[in-house]
Amino acid sequence: MTAALLPPHGAAPPERPPWRTLAVVAAVVVAAHLALLGWVSGAMLRPSAAPAETFITRTIVVTPPAPPVVEAPKPPPPKPAAAPKPKPPPKPRPAPPAPEPVAAPAAEPQPATTVEAPAAPAEPEGTATAAGSGDAGATQAPTPDLAASAPAMASAAAEPPATTKLPGSVRLKFSATGQLGSAPMNLFGELEWKQDGQAYDARLSMGALFVTLRSQHSQGTIGPGGIEPTRFSDTRKAEVASHFVRDQGQVVFSNNTPPVALMPGAQDRLSVMLQLGALMAGDPARYTTDGAIAIQTVGTRDADLWIFKIGEEELLHLPAGDFVARKLTRNPRKPYDDTVELWLAPALGYLPVRFKLTQANGDFADMRLRERLPDGGPN
Repeated sequence: MTAALLPPHGAAPPERPPWRTLAVVAAVVVAAHLALLGWVSGAMLRPSAAPAETFITRTIVVTPPAPPVVEAPKPPPPKPAAAPKPKPPPKPRPAPPAPEPVAAPAAEPQPATTVEAPAAPAEPEGTATAAGSGDAGATQAPTPDLAASAPAMASAAAEPPATTKLPGSVRLKFSATGQLGSAPMNLFGELEWKQDGQAYDARLSMGALFVTLRSQHSQGTIGPGGIEPTRFSDTRKAEVASHFVRDQGQVVFSNNTPPVALMPGAQDRLSVMLQLGALMAGDPARYTTDGAIAIQTVGTRDADLWIFKIGEEELLHLPAGDFVARKLTRNPRKPYDDTVELWLAPALGYLPVRFKLTQANGDFADMRLRERLPDGGPN
């Protein structure tokens, strides 16, 4: 067919078909191609025996769950107001202490008793170079420790009033030995006692060689119960004093120490030796061995209850001679109390023929009768 279309070699080429013929041919070719493509597309698009699953796309709007409603916490119920605590009933005030029993009426001395009070702390009482427990230079409690001695005073209150018998006026000279620290001492002493039945005056001095180192002076009146001091002084470098203000019932001190209550039968540290002798002279049988005599004793800074235990009679060999004497001892009740020992001779109206004062530190003064002179006699 191709050969038919081509002109023979050497022949003139045939005429070309016109353009319309070419357009028809092209249209036919295109239609054939389109038909063929349509058949193939229909075969490919024809549904198969099993129907295809249909997918449906849905849009699911997920709404987040609403947050749970949380109730606001309720405020706790208000606490009920605490009921006011009932006030405890007021403690009953202790009844005012009953007046401490005393050893005797105001005009009577303290009678004997066998009860001693226990020891309690105290302040130092000074040196032992004077008659009576020294108190110069020491600061002590102004109120006497009398409560601890209530048993002794209660026992004394049950006793009948004591009688007293005072010796006549006299001067007693003493030889004395002592010790102050590590130094021994040789001293002299003199006790001068004057009384006219209504008033008295007592003075005790102590010294070395011709120098008076210390003196104590007591003065007052004499009543039914014996000695009633009104003033007591103690002099070393300077004088200090205590005053018995009986209408006010107190002792007043010159060094501005607060006053203390004055008890019936009270004595000072010098007159107490003479009052003890007057008690024993007034009724010797009343004061038996192992008994005791309790007396409020006033110094220049304090007042305390001194309890003297009654001992046996002793035979003393003294510079003035031999004497039988009854011994009385005031033992310390407090750490710094002095020990006071007295020997009272019945032959001299129970005047002291010996007395010894011992401090807690061991210092002491021991006075022994050297000479007895009537009042106003020569030195």
